[in-house]
Amino acid sequence: MTEASTTAAAVLPLWLEIIVAVLVLAGAGLALLGSTGLLRLPTFFERVHAPAIIATLGCWLIMHGTVLYFSVADRSLALHALLIAVFVAITVPIMSIFLMRAALFRARQAGLDVPPSLSQPQAPAEGKDS
Repeated sequence: MTEASTTAAAVLPLWLEIIVAVLVLAGAGLALLGSTGLLRLPTFFERVHAPAIIATLGCWLIMHGTVLYFSVADRSLALHALLIAVFVAITVPIMSIFLMRAALFRARQAGLDVPPSLSQPQAPAEGKDS
């Protein structure tokens, strides 16, 4: 560790350290909450929402704490953590959609009770008047 980084860490005000700690701990707590959703929820379609939504919010809280800390410590705007959060915000919904579509396709192929495909024409239900 260099002397400059030790000096920069020592001059941060207490209020800033508290704000950064709250942001990082809240983000880590939300990520943990999303992870427990993976274990506790019964079906895949319910399980996929917990980490996708909650962990993304946790990532953004950690990113805000990181940007705040390094911006004050380096005395310049540190936006490198923002790139990580943007990539997570873009890729997590896309990945979730692809995983849910693949699981839905496999469930339909297995004959499980899942919502019907909207792209396939449905036969009219018998016994119902139009």
